[in-house]
Amino acid sequence: MNTFSKRVVACALAIPYGRVSTYGRIARASGGGVMASQSVTSILAKAYNEGEKNIPFHRIVYANGTVWLNEKYKKERMKRYKEEGIEVDKNGTIKNFEKILFEFR
Repeated sequence: MNTFSKRVVACALAIPYGRVSTYGRIARASGGGVMASQSVTSILAKAYNEGEKNIPFHRIVYANGTVWLNEKYKKERMKRYKEEGIEVDKNGTIKNFEKILFEFR
């Protein structure tokens, strides 16, 4: 795994319980440019497949606060959001997005 990929994984793992961050923020905090956010999911999926099973995919959202949901993972993700106090509206957008948005330092 290259340095950028290692940083992406480290950033994803650093998102605290009950908070979210975005693909773009992870990419920038990892040293990537604007287009690097498109590679975050692939990097994390590869790390997961290679054994890093603690990646909080549900805490990584789109820049507008929308969460990624599909039929396969929707039930599990909504359960996790509820457990962590993350409110998601019927359109799949986090209600208190600005309040729970985690910024990397």
